[in-house]
Order: sequence, then C-alpha cells, then structure tokens
Amino acid sequence: MSASKLRLDIPLILPGDAQACDRCIAVLTDAVKNQDGVEEAHVVKREKGAGELCVHYDPEQLTLEEIRILAASAGAELAERYAHRVWRLSGAEHARAASRIAEDLRALPGVVRADVATGGAAIIEYDRTKIDDERLKQAVRRAGADVADDLSAPEAPAPPAREEEHEHRHGGVFGEHTELVFSLGAGAALLVGWIAEGRAPAGWALACFGVAYALGSWFTLLEALDNLRHRRFQIDTLMLVAAAGAAFLGQWAEGALLLFLFSLGHALEAFAMGRARRAIEALAKLAPERATIRRNGATEEVGVEELQVGDVVLVRPNERLPADGVVISGESSVNQAPITGESIPVDKRPAASRPAAGLDLAKVAPEHRVYAGTINGAGALDVWVARQAGETTLARVVRLVAEAEATRSPAQKFTDRFERVFVPCVLALVGALMLAWLVVDEPFAASFYRAMAVMVAASPCALAISVPSAVLSGIARAARGGVLIKGGAPLEALGTVRAIAFDKTGTLTEGKPYLTDVKPVFGVTEADLLAVAVAIERSSDHPLAGAIVRDGAERLEETPIPRAEAVESITGKGIQGRIDGAVVQIGKPGLFEAGPAPMPDELRLIVTNLESSGRTVMVVRRGARYLGVLGVMDTERESAKETVQQLRRLGVRRIVMLSGDNQRVADAVAASIGLDQALGALMPDEKVAAINTLKAEPGGVAMIGDGVNDAPALAHSSVGVAMGAAGSDVALETADVALMADDLKHLPFAVGLSRQTARIIKQNLWVSLGVVAVLIPSTMFGLQIGAAIIFHEGSTLIVVANALRLLAYRDSAP
Repeated sequence: MSASKLRLDIPLILPGDAQACDRCIAVLTDAVKNQDGVEEAHVVKREKGAGELCVHYDPEQLTLEEIRILAASAGAELAERYAHRVWRLSGAEHARAASRIAEDLRALPGVVRADVATGGAAIIEYDRTKIDDERLKQAVRRAGADVADDLSAPEAPAPPAREEEHEHRHGGVFGEHTELVFSLGAGAALLVGWIAEGRAPAGWALACFGVAYALGSWFTLLEALDNLRHRRFQIDTLMLVAAAGAAFLGQWAEGALLLFLFSLGHALEAFAMGRARRAIEALAKLAPERATIRRNGATEEVGVEELQVGDVVLVRPNERLPADGVVISGESSVNQAPITGESIPVDKRPAASRPAAGLDLAKVAPEHRVYAGTINGAGALDVWVARQAGETTLARVVRLVAEAEATRSPAQKFTDRFERVFVPCVLALVGALMLAWLVVDEPFAASFYRAMAVMVAASPCALAISVPSAVLSGIARAARGGVLIKGGAPLEALGTVRAIAFDKTGTLTEGKPYLTDVKPVFGVTEADLLAVAVAIERSSDHPLAGAIVRDGAERLEETPIPRAEAVESITGKGIQGRIDGAVVQIGKPGLFEAGPAPMPDELRLIVTNLESSGRTVMVVRRGARYLGVLGVMDTERESAKETVQQLRRLGVRRIVMLSGDNQRVADAVAASIGLDQALGALMPDEKVAAINTLKAEPGGVAMIGDGVNDAPALAHSSVGVAMGAAGSDVALETADVALMADDLKHLPFAVGLSRQTARIIKQNLWVSLGVVAVLIPSTMFGLQIGAAIIFHEGSTLIVVANALRLLAYRDSAP
C-alpha cells in the first residue's frame, strides 16, 4: 500500500517560542521520522514562519490520530527541553561588546543560538538538560554585562527598565557618563601637554601626556584584557598596541591623541546608541506598575502582575490603562497612540454583556476593546481584564521588538563576513610593513610607525556600527509610530519593494459589510431565507457572515431562528451545515456550478445583476432546493485612494488587489481607488500563486492583509504586512511588519521609513568603507597617526549621527 500524507501546523505541535527555533524544528522532524510506520517527515512552506510538518506514513501501521499524538508528544517534549530567552542586557552598547558577549554565550555547552544586538537585545536558545538560566547570566556577567530585563516569559510581565540597571557597563562615580568624562579628561590633559611643550619645565608635558594615556586607555585596557583572557585579538587591543608603539618611538602626543579620540568615539557611540535603545525601552515603561481593582464591592490597589483574567479594574480619568480588556462600564476617549500610533483618541463605551472566560479579544468591537499602556481621557472606566500582564499587546510588542533588534539583517551579515576576511588581511599587511626596513633603506622606527598608522586607519570601527545603528534607530522609530517591524531583514526588504499587493476585504475596504439585498426564489419567503442564513452563518467569524447575522437578525424581528448543526467552512467558497437533518450550503456562485443540482437560469440572472452593481453575492441552498440570493456590500476606506497615491510617490510602481470576491466587484473597487490591476475570484492557493508571480518584480512584493485569513499569501510574499494587529495575536506573531492600528495611513509611513533606512545603510557603508579605502594608502605613503585617527573616529561618529536621523523621521508620520 502507498504511503499516506499528513500535514501538521508546526505552531500547533511546538508550543510557545520553540516554533521559531530551527534546531527545535529539526529535532522534531527527526523524532517523528524515526518512529515505526513513518517513512518520511519534512518541513514544507518554510519561506516564512514555522510552516508545516509533512509526515509520510504507512496507514496499516499508524492511524491519523496516532500520528497527531506522536507529533504533539514530541513537540511538547521539545518545548519542555529547549528554552528560549529574550533578554535586555546592560553593558552591550557597543557592537564589539555585543559580539563578544554573543561569542561567549555560543561557546557554552547546550547553547543552540545566541545573538546579541548593539544596544543590548539578546535572543538565546538552549538545552535545559545541559545549562540553565543562572549559568547563562553568570556568563553574561563574566563578559562584563548584566541581564536588565527578561522579556521572554509570558507568565511574567516585562518589568519597567530602571535607569540604574541600564548604566553603561563602565559606570563609576559619574554613572553612565563615566567613560565620557574620562575621555574628556584625557583631551584636557593632552591640550595642556601641547601647551606645556617648550614653555614649561622639562617633564611637565610628558606628565600631562601620561595622564592623557591613563585616562584615555583605562576602559579600552579593561576591554583588551578581557579579550586577551578569552584569547581574542580585537580593535581595542590594536589601538593599545598602536599607542604603546607611538610612546616607544617618543611620539607621546600622537599616542595620547589616538587614545583620546578613540575613547571619545567609544563613549559617544555608547551615548548615541543608548538614545536609540531608550526610545525602545520607553515602550516597556508605558504600562503602570499598579492597578485599582473592584472586589467584593470595594476597591483595592494591586501590582499589575497580580491581575487575573476576569478581574475588573477601575481606570480613573487621565490614568494609563493597566491591562488589555473590555470596557463594561463608563464612557471615555482613550489615547491609543502609544500602541497603535493613532493621533486621535478613540471613543470607548461598554459592551452589551459581560465577557466570558476564553474570550478572543480580537473579535471584540474596537469601541469596547482597550490596551495596556494607553491613556484614558476624561471619563472613568471599568475594564474587564482579558489578558495577564505578560500577555498584553504591549508586552508582546516589547518582546517582539527586542527579538527584532537581535536578528541580523542581510547588510549586517555582509559586514560580518567582510570583517572576517578584512581583519586578518589588515594584520598580515601590518606585519609586512613592520618588516619593510629589511628591504627598504629606512630605520625600523619609520617602518614601525607606518605599520601602526595603517593599523589605526584600517580598523573597521565605523563599519561595525554602521548597519546596527541604522537598524536599531529604524525599528525604534517605527515602534514609536505604531508599526512593529520584526528585524533588519523585513526593514531592508520593505525599503526595496516596487510592487505591493492588497487584500480587499478589511484592508482596502472597511471590513464592515452590510446586507443590502435579500432575493428569495421559487416561493420562499424573505423570512425563511434569512432564518436559514442566519442560523448557519452564526458559527462563522468571517466579516460577511457577521453582516448577514447582524442585519438579517434585525430584519427577522420576532421570527424564530432554527438550530444549525455540523457547521464547517468550505475553504475559499463558503460554509455548510445541517438544519433539521438537511444539508444547507451558503457560498459563492462558483460553489454551485457543479453537482447534482446546478443553479437554474433565473437564479443565475439575479446573481449577475447583483454582481454588476458591485455586490458580493452568496447563494443559499437547502438540500437540492435553492432558497435565494443574498447581496452584501462593503465600503472603501476613505484613506485608500490617498494611500495609493503616497505609495506611488515613494516609488512603488505596481499596486494590485487580490480578492476572493467576484471579478466585477474587484474591478469596481480597483478603478475607484486607482490600482493597476485587480485579481478576483481567487482561492487561497491562487492568491499564493499570484504573490509568487509578483515576486519576480524588481525588489520583490509586499502583501498587505489582516494577518489571519491572508496568512499563506503573507508568508509567501517578500514582506508580509498585517494591518490592525493590536488586537490580533496571530497577526503579531506571523507578519513581518505589523501596523498596530486598523488604518492604511500607517503603510506609507512604514514604507517611507524603510526606504530612508535603506538609504542610510548604503550611505553608512559607503562612508565607512570609503574612509578605510582612502586612509590605508594614505598612511602607507606618509599620513601621520594623528590625522588618521581623526578621520577614523570622525567616520564612526558620522555614521552613528546619520543613523540617529531616523529617530526624527517625519515624512507621512502617523
């Protein structure tokens, strides 16, 4: 007998963060593959997201249910064995420090993955049977850093970052500014030494230069010693060697200048990156630490970490909301800008009934739904808590932003590869230049000085910080504007796309359709048609189903609605169920083209007329008898046309719409908004095929949808963008870019910011590589160390300052 196949969603069998771990997925695949009766197991649809596990098995040895149990058991065991941590580290403000800490963590037994970003965000995945959190934290402390925040555990909230926890790793009597003070002190001593030369008693100038050496080299020496203990030879060590060489040659002033400028650049780099880091850390401080809850007719104040689902919190005027939840009493306007970027406060009013346990917050109407960290207006509100503190939208955003920081972009990977080749070549060149006196008629001192100058000129400090600073600043600015960009890769990719595909319903349209036409046929009454339709559609969460249930029930008034059973969706076509034993199908006209009872001509004429007028049409059939046709219409978003125009100004050349609706409706919407093309009547797999075709466009294609119904198309696009993600856990987890507000106006902001980030990354790479390319031959032919270090450190400060411009990005800003 041939093997059967079963596909299982990896997120369903690998709980929590394990689904994002390549190692966990590989181990899961091997575990399933090695079971008796399983012939093959492999991952499919891995272009983005966790994908699916495809299992080929012998149905004579294993049943479907046994396969599911086997995979779920293996997944649960893996999730229990492998831990995934997202930490915010203090003391990793520099690119070199971040790289050093990551290397130390990767060297530990049991660590599967360790990435540390400039600024301190860290992602660590490890085997719990070989190592634990405490040993990891000890390794971080040995590397000169510390764990300031743990953002990884959903059961515990991300604590607000305390300032003292984020002081520079070289803190002292001047706090996080100690290194900067030491550097400026070195500069002052250098200046006094210069003035004293030839004017003061012998030894005064040398003493000043000695003070400059001590102050300028102090923190660099600490890092160099730490590197040597770990058998690393990095830029800090090279600079000390060059300064020592200058002193050996009697060039005390040049050595002091080298140390002063290097330490100043080091300190200013940390200060500048700290600014970008603090812009992100500000997110974690949005939620209050205390909440007022109502219990047993009285109020009491508790820590937000103590809040449980079902608690009722009192939110007074002008207070920040402590939790995600549903308004059950009171009316007010809430400023949601900290989460969604919306500039205008949103009116909130009580839900019609008290929520129940297991509530899906994404299905709650926006006027009843509130988020932790947002700001209440003038009215008091009672809010039913829907999520614990560690699971709020704010906590998820903070965690995902930290993961995004630590995930390296293509440009960062390029600079890493370049440095791995470049640095050994520079060291070889320096070694050769130190021996030049053997073949060139010059003293050893001249050869040694030239070698030191080349080493200073070729040190890739600016290159190391050029991309991380731009990526961190871009992600920080996006988060402040209500856009979650999950890493440097999607940030860069969105900056290059020239084609954009939109889903229609809920994206270009409001996603709030209403029932416009009820057309019963063959003696069926309107009430009978609506009663059957409402009974079936009540079990669906599709926006069109919601319109039929809402508006249909209103028209029915006192008419009883029958009970529907065995309701299930027909993917991409409609829905079916049973009423009094008879099968009822509701769906697109295409669902009824084949089969024993095709649509009669009279019904087909009604369908054609409604579609021509821009209605989305659904046919209702009970058993073999057709009951009639329902027409539903959605309204275009007011901002859709303006958004399309802004995208064209940003350089997007092709804008298309993908819709499951009929082609006539799709064409009408596309013409009204100004799109280049509309593809209608698409099944989910046909949307994926259309995306794959569009990916051939230069720069790839971005897909804009709701992140749930459009998940396959989003996953296959170059960049998947989910809109209205604040209330949807699925959208937050699956999209590359999440627009927190349900507002298209945020899309041009995200695209424009990504375009600007891409430009700044290119500028920084050109500056950092260009300066090195000019300085190396210049120092070989006589440029002094002092001039080389000025250009060298100047380029580092230029690329950091250039990257920080992203924090002030305003074009199309929400």
